Amino acid sequence: MKFPAPLIPGVLRRRYKRFLADVELTGGEIVTAHCPNSGSMMGVSAPGLPVWLSPANNPKRRLGYTLELVRVDGQLVGVNTGHPNRLVAEAVGSGAISELAGYETIRREVRYGRNSRIDLLLEKVDRPDCYVEVKNVHMKRGDSPDAPAEFPDAVTARGAKHLVELSDMVQAGARAVTVFLVQREDCASFRIAEDIDPTYATGLARAMDAGVEILVYRCALSVDQIAVSSRIALEL
Repeated sequence: MKFPAPLIPGVLRRRYKRFLADVELTGGEIVTAHCPNSGSMMGVSAPGLPVWLSPANNPKRRLGYTLELVRVDGQLVGVNTGHPNRLVAEAVGSGAISELAGYETIRREVRYGRNSRIDLLLEKVDRPDCYVEVKNVHMKRGDSPDAPAEFPDAVTARGAKHLVELSDMVQAGARAVTVFLVQREDCASFRIAEDIDPTYATGLARAMDAGVEILVYRCALSVDQIAVSSRIALEL
């Protein structure tokens, strides 16, 4: 996924009200950007961090910028939770996620379950439908280079609900997969942050027992583009 316009560098001054971020641009101007992330953004929202913003392509939009990237300990981290679905869809289409290869069509935001929408529905005439839920991951705790990426960074009742619905799809004869997409390059493994959301951790274990598959992929990031790069280990 290439950014459609050059990103604008700045320095994060504060992130507040979940969806707002004040950023100081190179010339000293302070702008308020949309922060497309409903989580706590633990570790990637400290004042003073270098950030990059995308300019809005709609001049009538109230906020003229969107927070895209944060640099932490020299590493770029993608914080826009609106991108992972597109990134995974592109990777499936190009064959970069071999575990999800061989399907003829990819549909996004398809209604299923109890008033939910699946992120990606993969279909082929002679194969069971594959329901793919995509989760954005950006949290890493600790300074060790061996520290894993973790999810979630806040309690996610919605995520727990999706695990139950994916399990229901498996029981109905379909295939169901949760893809944890790590938008940073400095993690070789991934684990669930059980201390932050024990209910989600328990739900994931139950979903795996029910046949829901788990894939964890990380991204390669630059100020020009983000792309799914390689699979990393899941720590159980």
